[in-house]
Amino acid sequence: QVQLVESGGGLVQPGGSLRLSCAASGRLFKINILSWYRQAPGKQRELVAAAPSGGTINYADSVKGRFTISRDNAKNTVSLQMVSLKPEDTAVYYCKLRMGSSEYWGQGTQVTVSS
Repeated sequence: QVQLVESGGGLVQPGGSLRLSCAASGRLFKINILSWYRQAPGKQRELVAAAPSGGTINYADSVKGRFTISRDNAKNTVSLQMVSLKPEDTAVYYCKLRMGSSEYWGQGTQVTVSS
């Protein structure tokens, strides 16, 4: 059974920074895609950043230059460093792992950007 556990969410003021982490466990394949998604109240879940194993990292236009995704293949973790946070970044952030045709989601972590 594959499990994803996120951590690092919280309340931060506009312009502040947060770092989210996600640890994957279970039967994992080396070829996979680790991603971060977010869902704001009343909105659809959207891709924030994706880091394929051995592939090109990509970001949503809204976070380019402010967010950085990184993965540690030895530890099966993926992180999202967020700087210059804006109120519109407020959402529940989810980690996702895709292996072949299977997808696994974490439970989500709340990020609130407010003064």
